Amino acid sequence: MKITGAQSLIKSLEAQGVEVIFGLPGGAILPVYDPIIDSTIRHILVRHEQGAGHMAEGYAQATGRPGVALVTSGPGATNIVTPISNAYMDSIPLVVITGQVPTAAIGTDAFQECDITGITQGITKHNWLITDVADIPTVIAEAFYVATTGRPGPVLVDFPKDIAQTEVEWVDPPSFDELDLPGYKPQLDGDAELIEAAAQMMATAERPVLYVGGGILKARGAGALRTLAETTGIPVVTTLMARGAFPDSHELCLGMPGMHGNYTAITAMQEADLLVSLGARFDDRVTGKLDGFAPKAQIIHVDIDPAELNKVRRADIGIVGDARRVTEALATVSASKTQTDRSAWWAQLSEWQERYPLTFEPAEEGQALKPQAVIEALAAHSPADTIVVAGVGQHQMWAAQHWSYETPYTWINSGGAGTMGFAVPGAIGAKVGEPGRTVWGIDGDGCFQMTAQELVTARVEGIPVKIAILNNSYLGMVRQWQEMFYEERYSEVYLTPDVPNFVMLAEAMGCVGIRVDRPEDVIPAIERANAINDRPVVIDFRTDASEKVFPMVPAGASNSDVVVHPTQREGA
Repeated sequence: MKITGAQSLIKSLEAQGVEVIFGLPGGAILPVYDPIIDSTIRHILVRHEQGAGHMAEGYAQATGRPGVALVTSGPGATNIVTPISNAYMDSIPLVVITGQVPTAAIGTDAFQECDITGITQGITKHNWLITDVADIPTVIAEAFYVATTGRPGPVLVDFPKDIAQTEVEWVDPPSFDELDLPGYKPQLDGDAELIEAAAQMMATAERPVLYVGGGILKARGAGALRTLAETTGIPVVTTLMARGAFPDSHELCLGMPGMHGNYTAITAMQEADLLVSLGARFDDRVTGKLDGFAPKAQIIHVDIDPAELNKVRRADIGIVGDARRVTEALATVSASKTQTDRSAWWAQLSEWQERYPLTFEPAEEGQALKPQAVIEALAAHSPADTIVVAGVGQHQMWAAQHWSYETPYTWINSGGAGTMGFAVPGAIGAKVGEPGRTVWGIDGDGCFQMTAQELVTARVEGIPVKIAILNNSYLGMVRQWQEMFYEERYSEVYLTPDVPNFVMLAEAMGCVGIRVDRPEDVIPAIERANAINDRPVVIDFRTDASEKVFPMVPAGASNSDVVVHPTQREGA
């Protein structure tokens, strides 16, 4: 059967089980948009290519399936570079297909030409420039295999316009088992001797901590983690990228470590004699000043990516393997070992938990809303399986701290890249992937203004997300740093309280807009929003600009120098 390269691409995507594409057409990719009309794949027309990439990321994180984005050449391709970089940092399976000028024009500075494979070489697992129309089914199969196996991540396929228009005999794509990719063979099972040694080290440790990163979620390993924790009785900390991997309500859970983690999680890692890193990468936001990080701790490091072992902190035992499989093996071996008495360690942990809980001061009469209270109200009055998608900044940290995460894949955010503007399109993508669940995007007024136009996409496409703006009229996290470290010299952080009018902006985009100024109106607004399921809802919560995120480990400081809430400091 003779078909065009464009038809071959769409058929190849269908063969990979693709149900949704997020995209925006343009000249170079135009031939591909014609066969979409006859495809089973749903296409969601975005308002900006960055939105397409973040929607694909939100979809991937909510479902575990790869997100797919389709954009044109030149500025279409460069506009999606930020989501690609974000996906690379956070190990999100993403397949991006970019249009390209005809092959004969490549290198001539043709209209809307750019070397997108060169631009993205350092932020993709791999990328392809298709030069033979017959290669399309195999390249697409390879792209999905690379994106979803080993350490997940983004891939890019650059698709010249003449290739899309050339006819070819259709051939079914190869299965993953039939692919020939020399040099790419992820190691899934950990070394048995190293697992035995690690389990023994865990059994004899007096102050151990399971340091859990996003890799455990990518490996679908939350169940294995719980088994290991309960088998060994070792306390668990879950990084920003691992919130929900272990229930916050579990007696072994210490919460989130890092620059804005809670005191007990931060200090437990600092005082541990053993850190068992499962799918975490010793990120600088977790370690603080590296040469002062966990100075007494031995290190067991489990990661699917061998490049992560010994990259930041030298491991006493480094195990390459799938986080779920290695964690299951550690639990099996640990079941036959007697664990050291850790009652003194738990007494210390309990003392820290009691003395330094997450806290904030309630709003006084006439004061603006407290953002932490808004998050707690959202959590208390939303369904238990609600998916929370955050932007980047203070609101992200408060959402990570003050919403209790009990199940995996209910927390989605931009971690490694810290991409402002992620929340709105990320929430839309998550809602597309999980249409039966409530999805709340938690955003700041600065972040919201970067990608708010994608609410038009949500309204037109019938995607009823809910967005809570913690509006303090500032770039809040930058303001916090300027207040604490720059002598309150507030340079270019004030966003004004009245422009834009977020309620009117929401309504102009076909959404329901609500403004909340008083504490007594918070819960009624949330309940109203949760009852609306035929269009997006935006709530403009007017919050206290002076409120800061605590605890905080100042940049460049040791975790031992964590700054707690003013009410918890000596002499308070």
